[in-house]
Amino acid sequence: MRAALTWRDRAEQCIYDLAFKPDGTQLIIAAGNRLLVYDTSDGTLIQPLKGHKDTVYCVAYAKDGKRFASGSADKSVIIWTSKLEGILKYTHNDSIQCVSYNPLTHQLASCSSSDFGLWSPEQKSVSKHKTSSKITCCSWTNDGQYLALGMFNGVVSIRNKNGDEKVKIERTGGASSPIWSICWNPSSRWENFWSRADEQEESVHSCLQEIPVLKSRPVSRQYSQTEGEDHEEEETSMDLNLDERNDILAVADWGQKLSFYQLSGKQIGKDRMLNFDPCCVSYFTKGEYILLGGSDKQVSLFTKDGVRLGTIGEQSSWVWTCKVKPDSNYVVIGCQDGTISFYQLIFSTVHGLYKDRYAYRDSMTDVIVQHLITEQKVRIKGRELVKKIAIYKNRLAIQMPEKILIYELYSDDSSDMYYRVKEKIVKKFECNLLVVCSDHIILCQEKRLQCLSFSGIKEREWLMESLIRYIKVIGGPPGREGLLVGLKNGQILKIFVDNVFAIVLLKQSTAVRCLDMSASRNKLAVVDENDTCLVYDIHTKELLFQEPNANSVAWNTQCEDMLCFSGGGYLNIKASNFPVHQQKLQGFVVGYNGSKIFCLHVFSMSAVEVPQSAPMYQYLERKMFKEAYQIACLGVTDTDWKELAMEALEGLEFETAKKAFTRVRDLRYLELISSIEERKKHGENNNELFLADVYAYQGKFHEAAKLYKKSGHENLALDMYSDLRMFDYAKDFLGSGDPKDTKMLIKKQADWAKNINEPKAAVEMYLSAGEHMKAIEISGDHGWVDMLIEIARKLDKAEREPLSKCAFYFKKLDNPGYAAETYMKVGDLKALVHLHVETHRWEEAFALSEKHPEFKDDVYVPYAQWLAENDRFEEAQKAFHKAGRQSEAVRVLEQLTHNAVVESRFNDAAYYYWMLSMQCLDIAQENEQQKTEMLQKFHHFQHLAEVYHVYHSIQRYTEEPFSFHLPETLFNISRFLLHSLTKETPLGISKVNTLFALAKQSKALGAYKLARHAYDKLQGLQIPARFQKSIELGSLTIRSKPFHDSEELVPLCYRCSTNNPLLNNLGNVCINCRQPFVFSASSYEVLHLVEFYLEDGITDEEAVALIDLEAPRSSKREDKWQEMTSDHAQSLRLDDNTDIMEDDDPFTAKLSFEQGGSEFVPVIVNRAVLQSMSRRDVLIKRWPKPLRWQYYRSLLPDASITMCPSCFQMFHTEDYELLVLQHNCCPFCRRRIDESNQ
Repeated sequence: MRAALTWRDRAEQCIYDLAFKPDGTQLIIAAGNRLLVYDTSDGTLIQPLKGHKDTVYCVAYAKDGKRFASGSADKSVIIWTSKLEGILKYTHNDSIQCVSYNPLTHQLASCSSSDFGLWSPEQKSVSKHKTSSKITCCSWTNDGQYLALGMFNGVVSIRNKNGDEKVKIERTGGASSPIWSICWNPSSRWENFWSRADEQEESVHSCLQEIPVLKSRPVSRQYSQTEGEDHEEEETSMDLNLDERNDILAVADWGQKLSFYQLSGKQIGKDRMLNFDPCCVSYFTKGEYILLGGSDKQVSLFTKDGVRLGTIGEQSSWVWTCKVKPDSNYVVIGCQDGTISFYQLIFSTVHGLYKDRYAYRDSMTDVIVQHLITEQKVRIKGRELVKKIAIYKNRLAIQMPEKILIYELYSDDSSDMYYRVKEKIVKKFECNLLVVCSDHIILCQEKRLQCLSFSGIKEREWLMESLIRYIKVIGGPPGREGLLVGLKNGQILKIFVDNVFAIVLLKQSTAVRCLDMSASRNKLAVVDENDTCLVYDIHTKELLFQEPNANSVAWNTQCEDMLCFSGGGYLNIKASNFPVHQQKLQGFVVGYNGSKIFCLHVFSMSAVEVPQSAPMYQYLERKMFKEAYQIACLGVTDTDWKELAMEALEGLEFETAKKAFTRVRDLRYLELISSIEERKKHGENNNELFLADVYAYQGKFHEAAKLYKKSGHENLALDMYSDLRMFDYAKDFLGSGDPKDTKMLIKKQADWAKNINEPKAAVEMYLSAGEHMKAIEISGDHGWVDMLIEIARKLDKAEREPLSKCAFYFKKLDNPGYAAETYMKVGDLKALVHLHVETHRWEEAFALSEKHPEFKDDVYVPYAQWLAENDRFEEAQKAFHKAGRQSEAVRVLEQLTHNAVVESRFNDAAYYYWMLSMQCLDIAQENEQQKTEMLQKFHHFQHLAEVYHVYHSIQRYTEEPFSFHLPETLFNISRFLLHSLTKETPLGISKVNTLFALAKQSKALGAYKLARHAYDKLQGLQIPARFQKSIELGSLTIRSKPFHDSEELVPLCYRCSTNNPLLNNLGNVCINCRQPFVFSASSYEVLHLVEFYLEDGITDEEAVALIDLEAPRSSKREDKWQEMTSDHAQSLRLDDNTDIMEDDDPFTAKLSFEQGGSEFVPVIVNRAVLQSMSRRDVLIKRWPKPLRWQYYRSLLPDASITMCPSCFQMFHTEDYELLVLQHNCCPFCRRRIDESNQ
């Protein structure tokens, strides 16, 4: 550190105080009773200010730069503006000793001998506070919360903004040590080494502290992790405990001591003895240094913890005031004799470098060692000024004013950063340069070099011819290291520390500024005073080359032929004798290791990663692949590695290429190199073929094709173009070659077009290559019907497979017409039939089956199934018949019937059973073997159809809230069903529902005996909960009714005129003559019909003919019958005025039977009886064969009866007509009235 005088002036009076404007442009000086305003740049007096009547003792500038204040012995304080105008004046009772502006609120504290006042621009008055002693100095904390007052009685009083005392510091000297100057450190941060300020010197120097902070932060701020935390605490609250604050107060008293205190009043460390009376104390802007001046007639520079570093300008009288220009290294001093001196402090860089370890001075007393590769840092703390630093391998030497400390690393680990004191030489040395070796230190003083052991003993000395300008340790065995020395006269020497004789390497005409020797000690690089870098061959002394604009030079420690030098804001890298490669870089190059260049810029050292791309490419241009690889190993980008690999591969330098591709992990090229090496092992040595493979891998396909052709491997070129889908180039390459190759090429092109989702192009290519199947598949998969039509019509009918494929896609794409056309073209009739069936084009299918009966089954079976699925059962039956699949028809209907019963659709079940019965009848008619079985099923299904038909009404009555039938009808239905269930109860039919309906209707109609019987039967059955209450109530109430039935309800047998009981154990037959009753299929009343049978030998046709003859009877009967016939019904009606029939009807005689017989005796008529019958009195059930017709004679011709010609069910004509109007069909067989009687 040195101080350079910038300007000096002299006033006539003592300079008691001075203050800088915050921007540093003006200096306000208190001289006599005036204020002098100077320009700080050149010391020009801008203007003297008059306003005080007596000596001005103090002056202070506000932080915002808007105003400043002065205090005088005339007891007044004047406020001045930055334009040098006085704007306000106020007074105290005594002379003003000091003034200070609050840094934040700009509140002014003015202190006199007996009190102090606080004034702010917002206040009209000055609040004053008495003190017990004279105030000599004052200072605000950085946050403006507290004001420290230095008292003449040796007390420091710390007040808040309101003037209330918070802390009182009573020093040991008391009144004999008046406080003359105090100042708060502008930086509120303080380090943990304060507490160790009084430790022993050795332990301080050996203290190691790794710096655990971010690399980007300035070194001077890197101390401990607690700094940031403390700073946060300071900013969060104004009411923190004073012990927790980090404000540091420097106190200088006339007991010749310098002390430091925390805001809480706790002293930090011990008092520092000054040996002079301090008159002023001042911090640098960032608080890193302290200025002290006083009776020793000089200003001294101290560290922030009170270690003296040196002198700034000796004066001829006491120094009363000294201040630092804001944010600079300029210092101004005011003396008792009126001298004003303005100095610039120049802090020189003290540092040392060896390979990747860099040591430098920090805060003038500390040494930081930085590992340039790992970025680790360690601080070695000291309490004295560090003058010189030297570092070598595991040694570190630090020169202080009175001693030299030698450190060593704890271990041999290359990354170890922990140093300990090895030796201490307690002796004052004067030297220009310091070098440390394994066992020695080298001191350089002008022309003299001295070698000292670590114990301080001088072992040898060298005297040079000229001034030593540069010295460097270049390595060697411990105790025998070599030194490279450059002199001002241009001489360059090599000295071994164990040899008294210096070896002259060479001599040049210009002075040496910087030196370095290559790793192999064969070349020497020199930077001279003309900024020229010169490179010599050490053995031949030959100048190899020289480069301009250099201020420092360094050889690459890992590459013999590479060096770098800096200068003019550029970094220059030179490899071998190639041209220099430049890039921008600020600073000095001090080391070059691999791809890292160590650069010193201002005060910081950094390791710059510099890719070695430029020199590597210089080698590649000359096809020096091995040398280029060595350069690349120092550090290049991945792109550079790839370029090296490619260049080496093209140069067929496979070994280098293999290493480079391994570095970038390119397996594809490694496989290529491996395959080439294998081929070379097997005797293949065609370099053109190898190079063609390389070009193909690199994408240079045309060059590769040319080489393939040149080496006689045209097929490889064709395969390459095909694999790359470069078909146009492949065609050009083929020219008018083999048509087979052309076709194969087109096929490959089509495959590629298909894979890249260009199907239309692929189809066209496949067609041109004759690959019809693939073209059809692509067209079909994409639904291109037009394309398929075009292909199908162009194909020959002999090509069955592609045509069948076309038809398949036509079907799939819902174009059956084109599919049919294609099948016709091929002549595949079976496929055509299946097509019509699948598309439900039944008419075409029927037409085809008519022409080709062998396809009958293929048409009618699917047709029947389709009809059944669409609930068209009658048509389905016909279709099954035509297909000869009666059993399947029966099975389908049985399943449908079962489903209807399970789902309680009893009306549908009745209809399905009737259809089943008719189906069985058809089977019996066609199949003689199954005749008996089918007839049994016919009668069974007919019975079930009737049962389910009537149960439908009962189920609706019991399940639904409203009844659709008259009570008499429900009564008859219930009786009919109960008499029909004598043997077994079919699935789904509930006896409970049947008896319940019968009981309720019997009771309602007066058939009490039958009702009681029904209720009694119900008691033995499992009754649902919903009927329970009703049945129990009915069972009780029926007991109150007479035990007989109404005679009106008793059924009459029309054959024997017997009244039958309502509950008939024989079922639906007469208890007397056993004649089966014929019921109406709607109201289920007993119809006045008697069934008669034909005498043997009379056929149905003859019987009908005889009946139709209608021979006249002996008793004439007027022909007043009205006969109504239609397609769907036969009706007989007798007019009211018809005469009563005579009793001589031959049929009536046939009704008689033998009384008391238990067997049924049928009514059998002969030809005469038949001939006597009127056609209008007879109803005939014309069953198809093998059944015989059934004949019924109406005994009450006046009551009209209608029979359905389809199901042969009998109805009262009025009921039938009403039902047909409601349903438009027969209620039993659902035959529509518009259908003809088949």
